[in-house]
Amino acid sequence: MAENYDVIIIGAGPAGLTAGLYTGRARLRTLILEKATAGGQAATTDMIENYPGFPDGVGGFQLTELMKQQALEFGAEIREITPVSTIEVEGDERVIKTEDESFRAKAVIIASGTEPKMLGIPGEDELRGRGVSYCATCDGAFYRDKVVAVIGGGNAAVEEAIFLTRFASKVYIVHRRDELRADKIVQERALANNKIEVIWDSHLKKVLGTGKVEEIVVENRNTSERTSYAVDGVFFYIGTVPNTVFCESAVDMDTRDFIVTDERLQTSVPGIFAAGDCRANLLKQVAVAVGEGALAAVEAERYIEEV
Repeated sequence: MAENYDVIIIGAGPAGLTAGLYTGRARLRTLILEKATAGGQAATTDMIENYPGFPDGVGGFQLTELMKQQALEFGAEIREITPVSTIEVEGDERVIKTEDESFRAKAVIIASGTEPKMLGIPGEDELRGRGVSYCATCDGAFYRDKVVAVIGGGNAAVEEAIFLTRFASKVYIVHRRDELRADKIVQERALANNKIEVIWDSHLKKVLGTGKVEEIVVENRNTSERTSYAVDGVFFYIGTVPNTVFCESAVDMDTRDFIVTDERLQTSVPGIFAAGDCRANLLKQVAVAVGEGALAAVEAERYIEEV
């Protein structure tokens, strides 16, 4: 028998935890499902400087742990599960299924977030976990006094490159353009750091090594010249893809598989809402995810009252 709830939230990142806080305060029986660790990608970020209320910044794990505690305090239940496989509608109920179990609810909030995008080059998959990483906060300490490369030029890439200088003796940033895309203040810090060297106008073409990362090959996009660099680790920050495979036949999505909603965060299916990075919005930030989590929760409560 499937367990019954008022609201089921898929994902325990900032959007999901905020939604759980709000539905818990509304005295709705709330279950938050998470396939990994509560906090989402934000929990793996060393320092978040643009979340309001923390003028000196706040650690990503610290911030999301406080969100988790607050959601639990107001009655939300958080459960680690195998990944959700489908969402189905049966009359007035929405059924969430995993490989092992199923759950029923009057309303569902999808807050499943994103995961790092893979570049798909030779050596990336083969050496994943053996020098290829997507989380500097998780793996940075393994590279004390070693040389690493960061792929990307946005905020995540540059901020994590700065973080890696705490451990590594040298950090290359490989960026495909002639200027970084990160916020100006973040760029200034990186370019002033004598441990960081930017490899401009270049694409990563290969990751090489026997059993572990030993070398990368980059190609200059203007000259097509290829250059090899000896490195011990490679950190990829080239964007994200939404965790929405489980709902591709349930709700409308855009061409990049982000969930489409209206201004009230209602998906194409009544009673199913979406919030945070998995939604087709313009800005993937913790502050946005928190706001959308709150709105989705309020709209889910209104929906339940009206049906």
